[in-house]
Amino acid sequence: MSVNKTIQQAMEAGEGILRLAPNWVPRSFLVPGRRLRLAPADYYALGAHRGGIGERWFSSTGETSNEGRAPDEGLSYVVSDGQRITLRDAVQAEGPRLVGKKIWDEYHRWPVFAKFFDFVGPIHHHLHHNDAQAKLVGLEGCTEAYYFPPQYNPTENDFPHTYFGLDPGTTKAQVRRCIERWNEGDNGILELARAYRLKIGTGWFLPPCILHAPGTYCTFETRWVSEAFAMFQSMVDGRPTPWNLLVKDVPKEKQNDFDYIVDMLDWEANTDPYFRDHHYLEPILVADTASEGYVEKYVSYGKTNGRQLLTTKELTVQPGAKCHLKDGGAHGLFVTQGYGRIGKLTLACPTMVRFGELTDDEVFVSHEAAVAGVTVENLSKVEPLVLLRYYGPDANPGAPEVGDHKKLAK
Repeated sequence: MSVNKTIQQAMEAGEGILRLAPNWVPRSFLVPGRRLRLAPADYYALGAHRGGIGERWFSSTGETSNEGRAPDEGLSYVVSDGQRITLRDAVQAEGPRLVGKKIWDEYHRWPVFAKFFDFVGPIHHHLHHNDAQAKLVGLEGCTEAYYFPPQYNPTENDFPHTYFGLDPGTTKAQVRRCIERWNEGDNGILELARAYRLKIGTGWFLPPCILHAPGTYCTFETRWVSEAFAMFQSMVDGRPTPWNLLVKDVPKEKQNDFDYIVDMLDWEANTDPYFRDHHYLEPILVADTASEGYVEKYVSYGKTNGRQLLTTKELTVQPGAKCHLKDGGAHGLFVTQGYGRIGKLTLACPTMVRFGELTDDEVFVSHEAAVAGVTVENLSKVEPLVLLRYYGPDANPGAPEVGDHKKLAK
């Protein structure tokens, strides 16, 4: 069956809502945290040489940058009536219907995705490039936002803190010295940084060019479709970091130019003495709907260079309740708790998933369905149904600004 016919059939069967298959991603340089509800026997399903599975990607139209990866690694698949096509191909076939005319005209693709990352130890202190830097190597810059859902954090693992940026007063010469010491063991970059204790049910907003070493909560990350990054930490948990992970997205002629590498940092943002005030997120109600049996909160929000690129909402529907929701744009949806229905499709959060098994915990809501409105129903008599819904550019003009939770608390 052709891509066009398959996606048309899937759109009709789900009334504009597409079922997506689980999308597992390994990382060779990190140890999986084992909270993704993947069966214990399957965390190395792609082979020990590829590393353990510590990530699950949602509504993704971009591949990973892993060495030795499969050609489609990182791409999400639409599943309908035994047929499978990538979400990327589906968007190319039915762009305006799936992502909306505005996003299609500007990007000709679905430009955001979400993922869980889940590791035993912390991730390297690293940054994601801005558009100008990434364009030099044929990539795009990356904005991202974190949320720490309670349902996927029964344990904190080894380091429930995240390093962000650099201590105010840090000099470029100090960072340059860390780069120079790359092959001397620990290059000391974390000695220049500040760590923040993570809190379940909160999050952080992170524009490009800001150093961050994520801690060990299982993290729901909404982000731009880009794997551009540069790792500035030469050793993590006693494991050396290859030099190429610092310079893989740096132009070849600049890969030994230490001043160029240091200048990739947004210096003002990294040394901001009020970093927490400008990046920390707490959930903010969308509207007062508790009396109707459901509550919706913004959990990821913020702007990059004055523009809203991504947002995430958490929807909680009480047992036996239902709600009809109209949205400003297409979005991915993932179930973190309970079971129910969206439109004609079942929603259910699994206890354990085998590698390659299809689940009922992930869908993509097309622009066409989102603006017309979808009905979400909790079919349980005892347990809330909890969904995370993540959006692309400009979909939620009423979303809060970073720091608004402090204003509302007054």
